[in-house]
Amino acid sequence: MESIQTRWNGWGAPGHDDPLAANEPAWRWLAAAFGMPALLATPPRELSDCVLAPSRLPESLRQRLATISGAASVRQGDVERARHAAGRTLSDLLRLRGGDLSTAPDAVLYPRTESEVTALLRLCADAGIAVIPFGGGTGEISCARGGHHAALALNLSGLSRVTSLDLVSGLAEAEAGLTGSELERQLGTSGMMLGHRPDGFEFSTLGGWIAQPVPGQEAARYGDAAAWLAGTRVASPQGLLAPSGLPDLCHLMLGSRGRLGVITSATVRIRARPEKEDHRAWLFPDFAGGLAVLREAQRTSLPHAFLRLSDDGHTRLLRALEQAGRDSRFGARLFDIYLSVRRFDGAAARLTAGFAGNGQDVASARRRFDGLAKRMGAIALGVDDGWRDRRFAAGYRRDTLLDRGVAMDSLEVWASWAKLPSLYVTVRAALKQAMRNHAPRPGAHGLVLCEVGPARTDGASLTFTWLYPRILDDGLRQADTIRRAALAAAQPGTQSSPLAHQALAGVRQALDPKAILNPGVTLG
Repeated sequence: MESIQTRWNGWGAPGHDDPLAANEPAWRWLAAAFGMPALLATPPRELSDCVLAPSRLPESLRQRLATISGAASVRQGDVERARHAAGRTLSDLLRLRGGDLSTAPDAVLYPRTESEVTALLRLCADAGIAVIPFGGGTGEISCARGGHHAALALNLSGLSRVTSLDLVSGLAEAEAGLTGSELERQLGTSGMMLGHRPDGFEFSTLGGWIAQPVPGQEAARYGDAAAWLAGTRVASPQGLLAPSGLPDLCHLMLGSRGRLGVITSATVRIRARPEKEDHRAWLFPDFAGGLAVLREAQRTSLPHAFLRLSDDGHTRLLRALEQAGRDSRFGARLFDIYLSVRRFDGAAARLTAGFAGNGQDVASARRRFDGLAKRMGAIALGVDDGWRDRRFAAGYRRDTLLDRGVAMDSLEVWASWAKLPSLYVTVRAALKQAMRNHAPRPGAHGLVLCEVGPARTDGASLTFTWLYPRILDDGLRQADTIRRAALAAAQPGTQSSPLAHQALAGVRQALDPKAILNPGVTLG
C-alpha cells in the first residue's frame, strides 16, 4: 500500500536520469531554435524552503478515519501533502516548482478496499470535509476546500489488483488504482493485455483514464474508452453504485473528474498478447503524404496495431536531439546526404507503424504497409525500437526542460479527415503567434510539434506539443495565455450546453448532496 513514488514537484520518479540533461549540444541547438542566446539552469525550490500550512484536520476526525482503514492509512507528512497538492499539468508544475503549496491537502488517505472508500466518503460527508480522488496524479487536480472545513486527498494506489479474469469472454475486472504498467504486468501473467497505452502510462491509473477528460476531444476519448471499457463500480457518499444498478454508469463516469463519485474498479475488454510485435518507421517527403497513408490504412482496413505520424516539426526535433553532439559520425552524415539526394528536406515527416500477431501475419502486414508507403514516396527507415521510450518519456522530459527554463505543454484534439488539415494549420499558427507574443525577449519564439494518431475510419486524433523559453518571473501567466490560444483555435465558438450542466448537476445532487467530491473543479 505504497504511494506512487513520483517527485513531489514533478512527473517521474526521483533520481531518474534523462540523457538530455547532460547533452549540452542539444541545449545549444534548442537555444538557437528558440532565438535565445542561452538556456540557463532554473532548478525548483526545495521542499524545506516552501511554506506548508498546518493541517486543519481535527485530531478527533483523524482517529475516526483511522478506525476505518488503519492508522497508517491517514498520512500528514510534509512530503505526502506536497506530492498531493496538485496534478501534473504545466500550470500545476510551475506552481509547485515555485513553492506554491497553498492547495496542499490536510491529509492523504490510503484506503485498501472498496468498502473502506465508501465508508470514508460517508464519514467525510457527515463532517463537511472535501475529498479529492488522486490516482496517479498525472491529470488535472485541484485540492481546493470549496468552503469545507478541510480537504483530504484520496490516494487509490492501495486498490491495485486485477480481481477477476474471464478468458472466455475476454473481460477482466481491475481495481481503479492500478497504474498502466502494473495493469499490463498483471494481465501479462495470463497472456493477456488491454492495449490502451496513453501518455503518462507508467504513472497514470485506470480510474484516471476514465475520470479525466481530454480538452477538445471528448468524442475521440469516449470513443476510445468505449472500445475497452465494459463497466465501472463507483463509491459515493450515498453508497456504492455497480453496473447492475445503473447500466449506463460507465458512460456517465467518463470525464466526470471525480465529481460524481470515486471509481473503485472497472471491467475492461482484454485480448491475448500477440506472439510477435514489430515496429517500423518510414520517412515521407512531407506531412500530407504521411497523412494520406494513415487515412488509406484505415479506409482499407490494412492490418496494424499502432500508427503514429510525426509532422515536420516533430521529426526535425527528434532528429536534432538524436544527432546533437554526434555530427561527426560518418553514418549519420552519410544518411543526411542520402536524404538530400532523395529530395527529403526540412518538411519530411516520420511515420511509425506497429504490427502484431504471429510471425507470418506480422510479415504480411508489414509488406503490405511498406508497399503503400513507398507508393506515396516514402523511404523505409527500418526497425523503430525507440518508439516506446519516446512516447512514455514525455513526463520525465518535461521535468528536464523545466530545469533549463523551457516549458512543454500539449493538447489532444479530434478531427474528421475532412477537417483535420485545416485544424492542423489553424492550431499550429495560433500557437506560434502566441509564443512569439509572450516570449522572454524580442525575437524569441517557440516550437510546435504535432503527432497524428490513433486514427479511425472517420478521423484521427492530433496531439499538439509546444516548447518555448519561459518568462521566468511570469511563467504561469505565460503558460495559461498560450494554452488558451491553443484551446480557442481547436474549439472555435464551443459552448457548454446549459441543459447538460443541469442534468449533471442533478446526478451530482443525488450522489453527493453535500458536494464534498472534488469541489475545486467543474463538470462539463
